Amino acid sequence: MHARELAIAGAFEFTPRTFPDDRGMFVSPYQSDAVFEAVGHRMTVAQTNHSVSRRGTIRGVHFADVPPSQAKYVYCPRGALLDVVVDIRVGSPTFGQWEAVRLDAVECKAVYVPEGLGHAFIALEDDTAMNYLCSTPYNPTGEHGINPMDPALGLPWPASIEPVLSPKDLAAPTLAEATDILPTYSDCLAFYEKLRS
Repeated sequence: MHARELAIAGAFEFTPRTFPDDRGMFVSPYQSDAVFEAVGHRMTVAQTNHSVSRRGTIRGVHFADVPPSQAKYVYCPRGALLDVVVDIRVGSPTFGQWEAVRLDAVECKAVYVPEGLGHAFIALEDDTAMNYLCSTPYNPTGEHGINPMDPALGLPWPASIEPVLSPKDLAAPTLAEATDILPTYSDCLAFYEKLRS
């Protein structure tokens, strides 16, 4: 499995080997040793989530309080989507920046989103499935969102696709309006160090 750190420090793209044959294809999209080698600590998997989205569905930008927040390892077993990692850590050198990775059921790439970063995606095809391995259980009181249509973020939603958003995501604050609930870069670095020790 090949790991590549994204421009947002701490986030990684993973590309596993696929094994196609006349029966179909086999792939191992999550390999704990590869994640450990790239990230520097083991990822605890406390919960798995699965979503199915029609074309144009945008989910996010979601994040959680640090600590404990929630790291995510995401991949797309059906369809195709554009996965976006947003640096919302106040004080980070890349604060407000994002990177996008296409995830699909052909290359079977995955993205690791560490604690403290924002995460969003758009489904590029109908019936697109997303699997999430999560480091902590869902904690509704510690979960937050930023409006994925915030023009200051300028997220790379394709102009040719009509966006479909939940009322909750549409009503979420902009990045500038969310400053009092955003994680700080220093708190995130301290938490990452604790995970490595």
